[in-house]
Amino acid sequence: MEQAKILIVEDAANIARVVQLELEHEGYATVIAADGGTALKQLESEHWSLVLLDVMLPVLSGMEVLRRMRTAGNQTPVILLTARDTIVDKVMGLDQGANDYVTKPFEIEELLARIRACLRIKIVTVTDTVDESLKVADLSINEQMREVQRGDVLIECTPREFDLLVYLMRHPHQVLNREQILEHVWGFDYYGDTNVVDVYIRYLRQKVDKPFDKPLIHTVRGVGYVIKDPK
Repeated sequence: MEQAKILIVEDAANIARVVQLELEHEGYATVIAADGGTALKQLESEHWSLVLLDVMLPVLSGMEVLRRMRTAGNQTPVILLTARDTIVDKVMGLDQGANDYVTKPFEIEELLARIRACLRIKIVTVTDTVDESLKVADLSINEQMREVQRGDVLIECTPREFDLLVYLMRHPHQVLNREQILEHVWGFDYYGDTNVVDVYIRYLRQKVDKPFDKPLIHTVRGVGYVIKDPK
């Protein structure tokens, strides 16, 4: 198997070096970028298996680097390294397209586990056959075009909202709990603030259900969420 190549974007030299040594000990190839501008150049010039991205960076913030990556269509898995530990910061990073985050200070074993999970999800995503379209009642998704439509109305979704809706629609009439959703949509074995799922379900309902007569996304109290045809 090809050696995974990880870009470490971290301006604290001591942290970057420790992470680099640990990753190389695990068999990963690594390069360090000390600011957001350098990171973008590295991302544009080379292919990476994964990016470890500090949020607080000189030149360009980690959030801005992530935003520019996703806007340019770069879907390389990203794990945010952040000293912030509020649900707002986490949601913001995930909504920009991050696959995971680790809050500083972190244990290296936790970071390594998150990296393995992200790389494993990427392999599955690349190799699995994906249906081009999904449909529940009058709601349809074209995965190739990343288009969501209900009836004659096109619905704009953020990348994370889109991924969540796709997961729900791949399992119609099946109640999915928060842990299942986090693992498959965010791409890691999550523990902690599972209410991030509730936040995104609320976002989706505002777009997919609220403007229409019949809701499709339903809450099963004490269990999770399900998308189903009201008929």
